Amino acid sequence: MAEEEKTILLTQEAYDKMKQELEYREGQYRDEITERIAAARAEGDLSENGGYQAAREEQGKNEGRINELTVKLRNAKILQAPKAGTVGNGSVVTLELAGKEMTYVLGSRDIAVATDYDVISPESPIGAAIMGAKAGDTVSYSTPTGRQISVTIKKAEPLKA
Repeated sequence: MAEEEKTILLTQEAYDKMKQELEYREGQYRDEITERIAAARAEGDLSENGGYQAAREEQGKNEGRINELTVKLRNAKILQAPKAGTVGNGSVVTLELAGKEMTYVLGSRDIAVATDYDVISPESPIGAAIMGAKAGDTVSYSTPTGRQISVTIKKAEPLKA
C-alpha cells in the first residue's frame, strides 16, 4: 500500500531552491557520478574496487534525493503567511520562553532551505499551541513528559524571501 502523500507548505524561495537542487542532481551531478563509475569500471576487478563501490553508493543516494525532491515539489503548495501580528505557517515568531527571547519560523522543516532561522513544526506541541495566537498572547503547551510550559508571543511577522 502506498504511503499517503501530504501537502508540503513552502515559501516561494524554498520552492525555488529545491527546484534548483533537483535540476543540478538530475543533470550535472548525475553525469559526474556516471563518469566516476565508468572510470572506476575501466580499472578492472569491481569486487575490490573501492572507488567503484563509493561511486555506486553515491549514485544511490543521489537518486533517492531526486525522488524525494520530485515528490516534495509535486506536492508543494506556496504558503501565504498571515499578516503581521498573527502566528501561522510562514510566520517569523519571536517567543519568550523561560525568560529568553528566541526567534523561529513556524512551518515545515523544508522551509529551512531558504532561511537562517530554526524551524518549529506546526504539528509539534509548541507549534500547535502558538498557531493562530497573536503578538502579546501567552499560551501554554504540554511537553511529552506532561509538564506545562508557558510561552509569550512577542512578535509575529510574515517570512520575507
